[in-house]
Amino acid sequence: MRFVPLAGIMLAVVMVGVGIWQITQTPGWVLNEERPTVLPTSTAGEPVLITIQEGQNAQEVGDKLEDAGVISSGLLFRVLVALEGYDQKLVAGDYEFEKGMTTLEVAERIHRGQTAPLVVTIREGLRAEEIAALMESKKVIPAADFLQAIDQWYEFSFLYTKPYWANLEGYLFPDTYFFRRNMTEEAVVQQIMENFDQRFDADLRQEAADAGLSLRTVLILASIVEREAQVPDERPIIAGVFLTRLRRGMQLEADPTVQYALGNDPASVAKYGYWKQELTQADLEVDSLYNTYRNAGLPPGPICNPGLASIQAVIRPAQTDYLYFVARADGSHVFAETLEEHLSNIQQYGGR
Repeated sequence: MRFVPLAGIMLAVVMVGVGIWQITQTPGWVLNEERPTVLPTSTAGEPVLITIQEGQNAQEVGDKLEDAGVISSGLLFRVLVALEGYDQKLVAGDYEFEKGMTTLEVAERIHRGQTAPLVVTIREGLRAEEIAALMESKKVIPAADFLQAIDQWYEFSFLYTKPYWANLEGYLFPDTYFFRRNMTEEAVVQQIMENFDQRFDADLRQEAADAGLSLRTVLILASIVEREAQVPDERPIIAGVFLTRLRRGMQLEADPTVQYALGNDPASVAKYGYWKQELTQADLEVDSLYNTYRNAGLPPGPICNPGLASIQAVIRPAQTDYLYFVARADGSHVFAETLEEHLSNIQQYGGR
């Protein structure tokens, strides 16, 4: 039998004891005691971005964290990750830390790979170019790269009915997204498509099919409803009006489709933005397949990216006899069943 020298055992016990004491008793270094009174860099409370490279060891990571003022001791960080068994399990990536975090919290975050996300909220009703500009402003990817990426094919069953020439306008589901730093443009779009697949799920698609609506038709109509409806409760009513007009072979005569057509003209965008508010008679005569004042039926594709409420409104429209509506000054609408009633509403409230 081999005997371990008593001195070696005592030394190991002492080292473990010292490590435990440092972890549990050193103020503000590991657990939730007082913060250090002096922070080496930046202002207390400001987030600090740290990049951990692939293959960096605990010493290198600890020194980097100490130099940035995230923790007070790189040595203590090394002791902690060794005791926790994390020294070979530090995940590379970009991390965002708040000043005053304990060393234990910092180590746990790196061990779990909780990297700093880029948070982007896509609002309902934005068109692709507006989303592209948002991606660039949030430093996710350049706008031009995003627009190029949404012209590519992605392997999702819901895209099988999309015309080959059409981009992903209408499929860029409005939501709050958490993107990793340094993602490719294809990976960004893939993440958005995966969210669309989950939110506009199989049950909802089947419900649309049962109502005699293709997914593409739902998205086109929902995009128009999204831009028309300012009052949430009116979405199903507006959807019902458009569906009834389509069934009767009437033109939709929807202002947002004209706005979308004008938004394809750089000169108009420079002067009025993507959604020109006051449309003229000349605007209503613009030569575009998206102009629903000149063309019967649906426009070729969605005019924006609708949210779930507008999608559901098209699939579950209100059952009414309304054929017309006109906007009030507060954004709500007055609905009418007859042209005579509609003309009277126009006289009273303005609009078309």
